[in-house]
Amino acid sequence: MGFCTQCRSSEALVETIATGAGGPGPALTQAVGERSVVRDRTAVGIAEFDRVLGGGIVPGAVVLLGGEPGVGKSTLLLHVADALAGDEGSVVIATAEESVNQVQMRSRRIGVSSPGVEIASVYDVDDIIRVASERSPDALVVDSIQTVSTVEATGSAGGTSQVRESAARLIAYAKTSDTPVVLIGHVTKDGSIAGPRTLEHMVDVVLYMDGDADHGMRFLRGIKNRYGSVNEVGVFAMTSDGVVEVTDPSGVLVAHRDEKAPGTILFPTVEGRRPLVVEIQALVVPTNADQPRRSVNGVPPNRVHQVIGIIERHAAMPLRLHDVYVNVMGGIRVTEPGADLPIALAIASSYADVPLGRTAAWGELGLTGDVRPVGRSAVRKTEAERVGANPVLSPDGQPTRLFEMLIECGFGAAMR
Repeated sequence: MGFCTQCRSSEALVETIATGAGGPGPALTQAVGERSVVRDRTAVGIAEFDRVLGGGIVPGAVVLLGGEPGVGKSTLLLHVADALAGDEGSVVIATAEESVNQVQMRSRRIGVSSPGVEIASVYDVDDIIRVASERSPDALVVDSIQTVSTVEATGSAGGTSQVRESAARLIAYAKTSDTPVVLIGHVTKDGSIAGPRTLEHMVDVVLYMDGDADHGMRFLRGIKNRYGSVNEVGVFAMTSDGVVEVTDPSGVLVAHRDEKAPGTILFPTVEGRRPLVVEIQALVVPTNADQPRRSVNGVPPNRVHQVIGIIERHAAMPLRLHDVYVNVMGGIRVTEPGADLPIALAIASSYADVPLGRTAAWGELGLTGDVRPVGRSAVRKTEAERVGANPVLSPDGQPTRLFEMLIECGFGAAMR
């Protein structure tokens, strides 16, 4: 073109070779050298929250908390901020979704009492870091990462580039200042955290909060944790006073169970290192439809279909002529194979119209009709006995067939 389209200069292009910055490089430390003096993790003071984190929050850690709208993410973090600040500490909450007055209203409703919890309504991530640098808080909460932005990134707030750049700056602040940063994240329709997938790789801890709106139960799950075990779960209850931790979730989940009703059984599941006794219910009703209905809630549908096939083949119960409904009470979702046996027993109990009482069971079903053991049997048995389960059925120690357990439970007359 003969000239530069930006500055309109007609001078020729000159090649310039960029050179790296001078000076010494970063300091290196031997992996087997003397232990450096660092602050250990800090217990928040909410036992269920500390359990999921692995004992407390680590200085400089970046935590991403996701969950559906209205599940209680902001309310839970207000409780966390209140407990973490205490009488002498400080926590800064940067909110871009609500005004300061709105957050204050929630704080008064749930009983936040610490004077160290400070709120800032701010949208620019650089302003958030500036405020946090001036205050030097014990923790920084950003609500939410999809609503803050920076002028140096393209696109609007919530876009891929804005979320990635904003998170990168907050992570850099956390690592350089040793200040824990908690990011609240929105979720998409399929339940995954919105924004670029790299966001979950960038942070240190990923937590997900879900629950059953009808029962008020909330479950905080650890999806990723660089400083502790994953798959831990904390149990909370949503009340008029905010999110309250549940110290005995097994007792709450089975408190209203009708022991005289057929089709119900106890199952000690293990979430991370924590046993939880849940109630699995089944309903079997005759149908004249060409395609019987299979309705499943709380367990993978494919596993229930497999269990139904095993019962048909190895227990001679004609479930193809019946609608089958299976549900895990309390909003719990169970994915482990140890739920096969209690699902089968609950279905058989409903079909034979024989109640199981306080029976608890666990075991994996093979396609050949055998029942195989699953891990953490001792922990499951201890938790089941603690809530008063009797008898306890499991295949530990000897080969067991499904039809033998069905006969043992009194379903022999229903088997053809």
